[in-house]
Amino acid sequence: MSLKNFIFIAASLNCLISCTKDVKIDIPGFEEQLVVDGRIDTDGFPIVMLSKSQDIYASTDLNAYLASFVYDATISVGNGTATTSLQLFAISDLPLESQKRVAEMLSLEFNEIAFLPIQVYSTTDVSMKGQTGKEYTLTINWSGKSYSGTTSLLPTVSLDNLYWKADLANANYGLCWARLSDPPNVSNAYKWEPKNITLKPDGQPKDIIFRHAGNPYFSDEFFDGLTFEFDTRYPKKDTSYLDGYERYYKKGDTVVIRFSRIDDKVFNFFDKKEAQQQSAGNPFATPVNAPSNLSKGVLGIWAGFSAHYDTLYCWP
Repeated sequence: MSLKNFIFIAASLNCLISCTKDVKIDIPGFEEQLVVDGRIDTDGFPIVMLSKSQDIYASTDLNAYLASFVYDATISVGNGTATTSLQLFAISDLPLESQKRVAEMLSLEFNEIAFLPIQVYSTTDVSMKGQTGKEYTLTINWSGKSYSGTTSLLPTVSLDNLYWKADLANANYGLCWARLSDPPNVSNAYKWEPKNITLKPDGQPKDIIFRHAGNPYFSDEFFDGLTFEFDTRYPKKDTSYLDGYERYYKKGDTVVIRFSRIDDKVFNFFDKKEAQQQSAGNPFATPVNAPSNLSKGVLGIWAGFSAHYDTLYCWP
């Protein structure tokens, strides 16, 4: 290397080094927030679970999870004509249908929630059972602050038809098909949940709670006012079924479908939450925030579900 080239490279390196600059980024510190998981169903009592948000570096074991629940809040629900205070209940002290809702909210099997040492806010006041066409306002007072949010139990939308269609390769298994006529010129969003009530040899139904897998929420953004058919598989795999058919519906099964209508804010929350969960751990994913329908400063959702029920008989 010539002296001239050496001097040029040295000068260039010196220039690069002299142009570097320390960059300081202020990362906001963790701020604890109240997290709300609340729902009210048609003909169901309101159920609310409260917890505190956790620092990303905090412990994630069971003890930390249980310690995050909040039991010192004051909560009420109003429907426009009456307001009821919610009380704390051990899960086993709730009405049976409310116990099932808690299991569904936590994505746990029904027989597992009895061992979960938590309490939820609810009521047994029959005047506060969900009624289609009403709005329900949730008010929470906690740690010197007040939060509120409103959800609606919209008029239900029923399925036109529901039927079982056998698989061409094996007539003992098939898919659930449904036809839906979406009401035109109005925003609609839905949740799809099946429950297999076929009796087992012990006389008990295969499922006690409704199930969902993946994202059971969808909106009519791309099919407003249209009539169309779609097929679905069962959310839970049945390992006793033939290989490749674990999530099919078996000939002879009886399945109840809960098809719920939800308002736009509830749909947006769950849709973004699902996208958030799907992108977790992906450094190239676009950050997604699940928009709450509650007051600023609180996380979570107060969700209303207007359910229509239909029965699928798995016969040709």
